[in-house]
Amino acid sequence: MSAAATLPPGITVLERGWLSSNNVLFDEGHSVSVVDTGYGTHAEQTVALIRHAARGKPLTRIVNTHLHSDHVGGNAALRAAFDAQVLIPPGLAEAVCRWDEEALSYAPTGQYCPRFAYDALLAPGQMLRLGTLDWLAVAAPGHDPHMVVLYNDDERILLSADALWENGFGAIFPELEGESGFTEQRAVLEWIAQTRPRLVIPGHGAPFTDVEAALARAFSRLEALAADPERNARHVARVLVKFWLLQVRETTLPALLAHLVPTRYVKLIHARYFPTQTPSALLERALMELVASGAAERRGERVIDRG
Repeated sequence: MSAAATLPPGITVLERGWLSSNNVLFDEGHSVSVVDTGYGTHAEQTVALIRHAARGKPLTRIVNTHLHSDHVGGNAALRAAFDAQVLIPPGLAEAVCRWDEEALSYAPTGQYCPRFAYDALLAPGQMLRLGTLDWLAVAAPGHDPHMVVLYNDDERILLSADALWENGFGAIFPELEGESGFTEQRAVLEWIAQTRPRLVIPGHGAPFTDVEAALARAFSRLEALAADPERNARHVARVLVKFWLLQVRETTLPALLAHLVPTRYVKLIHARYFPTQTPSALLERALMELVASGAAERRGERVIDRG
């Protein structure tokens, strides 16, 4: 039996390819709610997918697990299309109000997010009714200091956002800022192990039931990153390059460098971990590693997304 087959009635997982996060849709009788809304360049597709999955019912609530661009990029379009309310974790609420793209990570990563507003906060420890089930919001720092995951104890289902995927977890960005991230990520994984969900609906990838194996892979990866912080920095550099390639599909090396070299995360990686390299050399190495893995192709100055 597939993981999707174990979903309770009324929950639909719209599994999205990168750049977008998954959209988790909850049927609430006369309306629907959704958790996370994908990337901004996919917003028109997100509206169409949710409209189709909702089968004529209005979308009344948008719930965001965290405010990274690939999880909130459809907020503005969905709000405009359905007049839906938006709920966000409280950590960056003021930054949303003043639309501080530096604090919200969109400028530091060189990523795109249409401006949105919020209507209410979803704080850790709060219970939220989605569909026919009650969900506990649980603080899940590590990948993002302000992220929450959602857990339903009756069905033992975890909406894990970027805290746990079937193969890994989201990049540990706080470490780039000189803040703790590995310790927090380990605590979140330990909480998941103690909670023992029967089904995990991740922010990226298909729902899965072999949670023990996923946790083993995640713990192993985390220990490797924590033992060698430069490895985490190199990983983030690859993530930034790959994300940009996924958005533009094809570019030139000068254009890629012009876009990413000025970003704060590239500057932090350069200054904190690789000061003897230039930012351009750092990014060219990240690109070379992506090419070696088959995730990108380089033809002279042309750079093409692959895989």
